[in-house]
Amino acid sequence: MKAKLLAILALLLIPLLYGEIKNEINFEEVAPGPDYFLVTKVVDGDTIKVKINSEIETIRLIGIDTPETVDPRKTVQCFGLEASTKAKQMLAGKWVRLEADYSQDDRDSYDRLLRYVYLEDGAFFNKYMISEGFAHEYTYKSNPYLYQADFIAAENEARINELGLWHPDSCNGYTE
Repeated sequence: MKAKLLAILALLLIPLLYGEIKNEINFEEVAPGPDYFLVTKVVDGDTIKVKINSEIETIRLIGIDTPETVDPRKTVQCFGLEASTKAKQMLAGKWVRLEADYSQDDRDSYDRLLRYVYLEDGAFFNKYMISEGFAHEYTYKSNPYLYQADFIAAENEARINELGLWHPDSCNGYTE
């Protein structure tokens, strides 16, 4: 009788356990396309971690700089929490497409991959952050990059429209 009860219990539990395992596998392995990668962590508004070929890589977004929130050498800067929160809302746990820029190094001095980030719907995340006033346009060491003119124009529009960190009641453009 005890053996029958255990067998019935096993038959009931196996589908439940299989369903849990299957859900985990689907979440981790089913990308919307071959060039998409899962965002495993949003560090701040301009740095994320993604899973590439079973490895977690840190990605530094090209052409943008958001106010600091995690740099131990600095205090949290004006509009930094808002920028980080927006990045988390848009990217955490999502699939993204990454684009390298032939005019830039593959990695920065902290060994982070340098990339542009696109959402599943095609939205260009780097440009969005600038357009909405969550980030400044950022040119590293005066080294022009692929979308520099677009990013500069996006920042000028955000300034004119006083969006985000450009609004007089937030930072008025001064994030230090």
